[in-house]
Amino acid sequence: MSDAEIKALVLRELGNIAPEAEFNLDPDADLREQIDLDSMDLLNLMIAIHEATGVDIPEADYPKLATLNGSVAYLRERIKAA
Repeated sequence: MSDAEIKALVLRELGNIAPEAEFNLDPDADLREQIDLDSMDLLNLMIAIHEATGVDIPEADYPKLATLNGSVAYLRERIKAA
């Protein structure tokens, strides 16, 4: 899966969780702050990413997915390892 495909997947799942959000995102800024995600939204995002990719994301790794770029980097490595 390419970085562009991973980015599109994350943005698609974010759109499903927060359809009212605008996605003019800074890829290096915290997603929770930019889109005003609460803890349940974040959990739903992690579940959706897991279901779409098959990648297990332990709760301890959630901070690694805090930004769009961080999410892409994390998932790229985890998908390669699978």
